[in-house]
Amino acid sequence: MKISKSEFRRRRQRLMALMESNSIAIIPAAREQLRSRDTEYPFRQDSDFHYLCGFPEPDAVLVLVPGREHGEYVIFCHERDPKMELWHGYRAGPEGACAEYGADDAFPVGDIDDILPGLIEGRERVYYSMGRSTDFDRRIMAWVNLIRSKESSGAVPPGEFTDLDHMLHDLRLKKSAAELRLLEHAGEITARAHCRAMRHARPGVFEYQLEAELLHEFGSAGARYPAYPCIVGSGPNSCILHYTENARALRKGDLVLIDAGCEYQGYAADVTRTFPVDGRFSRQQRAIYNIVLEAQQAAIAAVRPDNHWNAPHEATVEVITRGLRDLGLLQGEVPELIAAEAYKEFYMHRAGHWLGLDVHDVGDYRVAGEWRQLEPGMVLTVEPGIYIAPDNTRVAPRWRGIGIRIEDDVVVTDTGCRVLTGGVPRHPDAIEALMTGPTP
Repeated sequence: MKISKSEFRRRRQRLMALMESNSIAIIPAAREQLRSRDTEYPFRQDSDFHYLCGFPEPDAVLVLVPGREHGEYVIFCHERDPKMELWHGYRAGPEGACAEYGADDAFPVGDIDDILPGLIEGRERVYYSMGRSTDFDRRIMAWVNLIRSKESSGAVPPGEFTDLDHMLHDLRLKKSAAELRLLEHAGEITARAHCRAMRHARPGVFEYQLEAELLHEFGSAGARYPAYPCIVGSGPNSCILHYTENARALRKGDLVLIDAGCEYQGYAADVTRTFPVDGRFSRQQRAIYNIVLEAQQAAIAAVRPDNHWNAPHEATVEVITRGLRDLGLLQGEVPELIAAEAYKEFYMHRAGHWLGLDVHDVGDYRVAGEWRQLEPGMVLTVEPGIYIAPDNTRVAPRWRGIGIRIEDDVVVTDTGCRVLTGGVPRHPDAIEALMTGPTP
């Protein structure tokens, strides 16, 4: 299960069709990042670079030159080196970039200073995402300045630079059938991991031990890395939105909020579930949980092509504000409470974000100042929550320290939407049944 060479080719062709005539696009790969002294973090390819070619190595540069006689798709990459490969593994080299990744032309990255200025020279427009890498920005400007220094000899520098992000990220926003299969598979793996963590929860277990259960399930299914640091927050830590310390021991009566998703073939899942350590919700926990679940159900119902991006969030605000008012945690009329944003004391984030190669994926949420219309193939998370801080003295003690979020990944379809992560229970009765039933 992977993206085919033909799909990568279609992506490049779609991007080049949007480019002005006599232009060039330059997209650098990611570089290895130092973790400590002489040890690097596991390499993860730049998402834009990966989207266009799938080439998995660091320090490469992808160049698209529409109409170039000798081929429009050019890669600069490391050469084959048997001694280096003995220590660090296989390299494709320029030959492999052509044979395995479909490049029309490929050169050693060590020769880029000699070759790329010649590809830029005479082009009216350079498409490049300035500001991501200071070092590569300097190299781009050095190449342009080299061309400018030769104007008296007839060299023609590019007329202007254009940010590549807007065009490329609009292409990435709507997923293909192959991308949806990968996203759904990432969601299936992640759902199994959440179920595994629920079954292993009990008083005395540490948060990091539940994290280990998640990572075990990810890795066993071929998803070696999480899409983002796992959040495993028990008790008061469930009220910390991006808690990643994962160091507290679980206690009887606690809730555990787990926000975790795997990355599979570059595509992310993002799922949150909240459950009781001892397998049974208290009355107060269930009351808050049911509000969040109703809010999520209302938001999912609002994910459809005739709605705009903000409609699901508006649905969650309505349900959460009314629910908190009915429990006495807010006082007043619902429309006035919404207008005053009184709910933000307990629900301070938005209902979701785009999802894809990045867990917070690319794509504008507004177009020409208006909320973007949802279209088939767009993938988003739906993740309402309520967080009642342990030290919130404005509420009765029985409510304090309850933090609940429920999150699923959803794809917009022609007629509505489809949940990609339904393999892990959401209803409190189903969660209790999973946690207290026999281990499969």
